[in-house]
Amino acid sequence: MGVDEGLSDDAINRLARMPATSDLGAVSPSVRGNSQSPVREESERQGSESSKHGDEFENVRTLGQLKEVVENFEPCGLRRTATKTVFADGNPKADVMLVGEAPGADEDRSGLPFVGAAGQLLDRMLAAIELDRTSVYITNLLFWRPPGNRNPTNEEIQQCLPLVERHIALIQPRILVLVGGISAKTLLGRSEGITRLRGHWYEYESAAPKVSIATTCIFHPAFLLRQPQNKRAAWNDLLSIRERLNQLREIGQ
Repeated sequence: MGVDEGLSDDAINRLARMPATSDLGAVSPSVRGNSQSPVREESERQGSESSKHGDEFENVRTLGQLKEVVENFEPCGLRRTATKTVFADGNPKADVMLVGEAPGADEDRSGLPFVGAAGQLLDRMLAAIELDRTSVYITNLLFWRPPGNRNPTNEEIQQCLPLVERHIALIQPRILVLVGGISAKTLLGRSEGITRLRGHWYEYESAAPKVSIATTCIFHPAFLLRQPQNKRAAWNDLLSIRERLNQLREIGQ
C-alpha cells in the first residue's frame, strides 16, 4: 500500500479511501529565501558573491531572461563539464513547483529534469494524486550534472542558489515541494535530514516580490528506489500535498 501501489501503468485515485496523517497539518516557522542555512554557514567565503548575484538577478523579470542568464552563467564550473543545461520542465503557471537536487546522466543527455528511472517514479507519484507535468513545474537546485553523479559541493550550491531563489520568485507557486535532503536543507535553511524535515509544512518567503509560499519536503524518488520501505511515508506526503492544494484553491490563495 502507498506509492508502491501507484507504480502500475494506470493512475488510481486513492484520495477518497486513505486519509492523510495528522502530523502533516502543522506549519513550521517561516523561512526566507535568503536565510542562513548550514550550507551557507560553511560557505561564508562565497557569501558576498552570492549576495551580489542575488541583487543582480532581481532585474531578471521573466523565465526567458532567467534561462538565458543560467545558460551563460560562468561562476559555476559544472556548466563547463555538463553536456546540457537542465533548466526546467512542466507548466510555469502551475500551482505546484518541485525543486530537486541536481541532474543525473539521463537529465544531462536530455536537458530535462527527472527523466530517468527516478523521474519515471516521480511521474507515477504525481499521477497518483492527479497531477502530471502539465500541472506542475519542475526544476533543480543545480542546473548542471556534477561529474559522476556525485553530490554537489557547498560552493556549487552557493553559486546556483541565487538563481534558484529567483526562479521560485518568478513562478510564485501556491505550493513549493522540495525533493530530497539537499534541496530541503538548503532552501529551508535547516540542518536536519530529509527524514525529519518531511511530514511538515513550512512557509518559504521569496523576495522581489515578497510572497509566502506553503512548502513541504518529500523523499527523492531515487532514494525510494533504493529504500522502498519508505514508500508508505512518501504516499502520506503526497496526500498532504493534494489536501493542502485543494485547501488553497478553495480559499483562493
